Amino acid sequence: MASIFTKIINGEIPCYKIAEDENYFAFLDINPNAKGHTLCIPKQEINKIFDMEEEHYLGLMKFSRKVAKAIEKTVPCKRVGVAVVGLEVPHVHVHLIPLQDMDDMRFQRKTSLTNEEFTALAQQISDNM
Repeated sequence: MASIFTKIINGEIPCYKIAEDENYFAFLDINPNAKGHTLCIPKQEINKIFDMEEEHYLGLMKFSRKVAKAIEKTVPCKRVGVAVVGLEVPHVHVHLIPLQDMDDMRFQRKTSLTNEEFTALAQQISDNM
């Protein structure tokens, strides 16, 4: 059965898309730790990051770096944090989280955005790619 992320890639579930190429996809997390919290995923459904072929893994990191640089240009923050946890969805995903303090990385404090705010933010980050 396809993961929720595969359904997002296939357009079966809507998302706030940031970027896409032939192998990777980035979109805003709908339950963000902070404004601009973005997920970068491979289009190929792989459960664990270290099960990826090395070239594909390095490609995901390169893609994630480009997205992180665009986030930094868009969302005022001290830095963009990176986390790969992956227990909640069996599809590799890299969390890029704009940080003001360490609590932004703890996955306990959440930020609320309206549909309009999500849409505008996704466009702004995309424009900065």
